Amino acid sequence: MRILIVKTSSIGDVIHTLPAVTDAARVFPGLACDWVVETGLQEIPGWHPAVDRTLVVGLREWRRQPRRAGLTAGVRGFLTALRDRRYDAVIDAQGLYKSAVIALAARGARHGLDFASAREPAVAATYRRRHRVPRDRHAIARVRALFAGALGYSAPDDLPDYGLDRAAFAAAAEISEPLVFLHGTSWPTKLWPVARWRALARLAGEAGLRVGLPWHGAEDRARAMAIADGLPAVRPIETPTLGDAARLIAAARAAVAVDTGLGHLAAALGVPALSLYGPTAPDLVGTCGAHQEHVVSARFCAPCRSRSCPYADVAQTPPPCLADMAEEAVWRRLQALIAAPAPAIRAAQ
Repeated sequence: MRILIVKTSSIGDVIHTLPAVTDAARVFPGLACDWVVETGLQEIPGWHPAVDRTLVVGLREWRRQPRRAGLTAGVRGFLTALRDRRYDAVIDAQGLYKSAVIALAARGARHGLDFASAREPAVAATYRRRHRVPRDRHAIARVRALFAGALGYSAPDDLPDYGLDRAAFAAAAEISEPLVFLHGTSWPTKLWPVARWRALARLAGEAGLRVGLPWHGAEDRARAMAIADGLPAVRPIETPTLGDAARLIAAARAAVAVDTGLGHLAAALGVPALSLYGPTAPDLVGTCGAHQEHVVSARFCAPCRSRSCPYADVAQTPPPCLADMAEEAVWRRLQALIAAPAPAIRAAQ
């Protein structure tokens, strides 16, 4: 059986789809998957052993394409690759207009969420088969249920298996530290204050633990340098690619994360992690898996699910819902996570 998966972005959403691929591969030995994903995320699908081919769609680049000839060539090349195979099933796991258009261009029976389940309900009209999945379930459970409905088996309700080989990632790590702090995120309201990170790093250093700070891009680098300044046990580490970040995380004993895609990567790799939630909540899109714990703000306005905070003293600074999370409380939770029996670094099955 060969299927096409349309799940183009973001890091967390793409990672959330991996357990559904594992489920399907267990039901259909020899399953081969092609996966459509945005530029910059193409490493992730290929980490799963059931994914045979990754089709990179440059939607963001095409929107910025200054010359129509370049745009036409890019679209034509993608469509040629997309249509050179017929699929037993085409599963739109995104449920958006952009993903529905891609699914329409593919050759095979189209499956997706029904009108009541999709994020953009009108896209359901483009599918040959529509599947109802309650919207109040975690994103991972929703995708697993969609795959099960599309391919005709019962959706498992056990902990997700992302299908990643942590042992291989860890063995390939050029740099490793016992702890990694995943401090970067796309929303300013999801940031934990630099002062809190520094205080947590001091506590870790006093306990004899080193800390790695992965960074990618100028803003991440500036934050990592500010956290590490004057702390000998803390090391900023450039991770130019997602693969670099995955290797660093896989080799760590534990991680602390804000609500960020790399936090989901830690969960997918089976690395014990403590994730901090202020303006967002973990119930529907939080990290999920063994050895994953959450610190959730109890502030009256949380979760607001907003990129801006009316209660922050200055725009673009961490909001009170996260600033109020004391490093001592986070450290106690992290100590308990570290003290628990270390999970086996298991190779993917």
